Amino acid sequence: MNAPVMEKVCAGNFTEFISLIRNLAEFEHLVPPDAAAEERLRADALGKNPRYEAYIAKCGEYAAGYVTFYFTYSTFLARPTLYLEDIFVPEKFRGQGIGRYMLSFCRGIARDRECGRMEWMVLDWNEPAIRFYTKSGAKKLDWYVYRLDREDL
Repeated sequence: MNAPVMEKVCAGNFTEFISLIRNLAEFEHLVPPDAAAEERLRADALGKNPRYEAYIAKCGEYAAGYVTFYFTYSTFLARPTLYLEDIFVPEKFRGQGIGRYMLSFCRGIARDRECGRMEWMVLDWNEPAIRFYTKSGAKKLDWYVYRLDREDL
């Protein structure tokens, strides 16, 4: 397989991006974004001050995966952290090196932007992803994730 082309999400490919997000929601057994959330995703990615970056992995004319990320900051390292929110390859494109290519793409951005590290979460039941990340050199941390939902803020 030829390496995919990483295409920044823009108005022209936003529909493909949303389709990939819906595919991920189905895979993770979650409710996909509703119409209002889709509009926020559009504004937050394509607005004057984007809140996140998104890229589609294109194999020819096909959207074969996507990544979204944003930056946090480590006070201990005094450097930004690339936080990988989503990395997803639809089932029909798996096993072709697309995920490895997208992870490498993100690592390159983290290096170029002088990040001290790159972090993400993975669902505990997603054994293929856990194996993939471990083979890629990632280490599982001994931290618990806590969350306050919108209604609890």
